[in-house]
Amino acid sequence: MNRIIGTMRRLDEQHGAVRVEDVYDTGIDDLWAAITQPARLARWVAAVEGEPTLGDTFRAAFTSGWEGPARVEACEAPDRLVVTLSPGADDETAIEARLTAEGDRTRLVVEERGLPLEVLHFHGAGWQAHLEDLARTLSGADSAWQPRWKELTPDYEAMVVS
Repeated sequence: MNRIIGTMRRLDEQHGAVRVEDVYDTGIDDLWAAITQPARLARWVAAVEGEPTLGDTFRAAFTSGWEGPARVEACEAPDRLVVTLSPGADDETAIEARLTAEGDRTRLVVEERGLPLEVLHFHGAGWQAHLEDLARTLSGADSAWQPRWKELTPDYEAMVVS
């Protein structure tokens, strides 16, 4: 059985949220850079066109295949980042990342809200694979997103959405 670091919950009759969290062997400032600097983001989760700054729209292309506009809604370095995907569209979602220093390590909690319930498990597996890729890139290894996502998907599909 896979180690599962995520949970899923229902927000309303059609939408839900995925929450994943893990602790990384790096300081909060380094992890903040890994989740906000375009060159570092491209190593584990998404290629970004433009400089993501508060209130501005930029383009993102995730390793999962999703591409589109995104906007930084909140940026409170080095503790909290909120990004909206597809701002203003019917399929808009919000991704919130919270960082907490734990000695010389850092806890990262990522939650994506507004996802359709019928595909929630795909996103749960995807976010776990992304966070595992983040740990790999921090140690100098390459992404393994696609095979890991495929491996995790049945585990997330079997989970009950609360």
